[in-house]
Amino acid sequence: MGARLVALTKESAALTLAGAVERKGHGSIGDDAGEAAGCGYTGIRITEDLSSLLPHAEVVVDFSTPEASLEHMRLAAQHRRAVVLGTTGFTAEDISELRALARHIPCVVSPNMSVGVNLLFTVVAEIAKTLGEDYDIEVIEAHHRLKKDAPSGTALKLAEVLAKAMNRNLDQAGVYARKGLIGERKPGEIGIQTIRAGDIVGDHTVIFGGMGERIEITHRAQSRDTFARGALRAARWAVKQPPGLYEMLDVLGLR
Repeated sequence: MGARLVALTKESAALTLAGAVERKGHGSIGDDAGEAAGCGYTGIRITEDLSSLLPHAEVVVDFSTPEASLEHMRLAAQHRRAVVLGTTGFTAEDISELRALARHIPCVVSPNMSVGVNLLFTVVAEIAKTLGEDYDIEVIEAHHRLKKDAPSGTALKLAEVLAKAMNRNLDQAGVYARKGLIGERKPGEIGIQTIRAGDIVGDHTVIFGGMGERIEITHRAQSRDTFARGALRAARWAVKQPPGLYEMLDVLGLR
């Protein structure tokens, strides 16, 4: 994701790359960011010190880990810089801290920066409300073999959206694995199933299964550029906003 963000920022007429950050000890530290990303020389050296870049930047775009993202958010809050977070795997405690820090700076946080996926969040909620209790709901996600968290943040967000639309508590309705003699499907269940294989960029399917018919809605990401373009769109939007915690739905005007 970092490589694609660097490449697309270099191509943009509206954005300028102010810096590039990698984790401490990474082999790319000191390399030119563009050359490391495969898009040519930029004159920007990769560093491990975000704080040294913040005086020269307006917005931080972060796709890393929850621990790193929180530290970056703290630094950005100190410097009053906007943040766009594409990181997944945050705990409820992490989200509480993000909300507190976002009182000082604008922050867009989304498990998926794709325009298509965020439209999907809106569409599936309306379908669920219309179909009602007679249709079973399943969410299936597939990602590459190196992805560390499961289910994906996008799958969890889809499940949350569906649960809210159906007035269900996801903590009670969510079913994340099935094995053995489990009996009949319980009314109100929302299944969330995970696939990890090869180099799958990201597939998400919502199934509404009724008696005699089913509706399947699938979003397939064919390139990480869809996430990077969405994040850069969010970055342009975030710098114009007052402090607060926002989602891509806000960026796209979908709520």
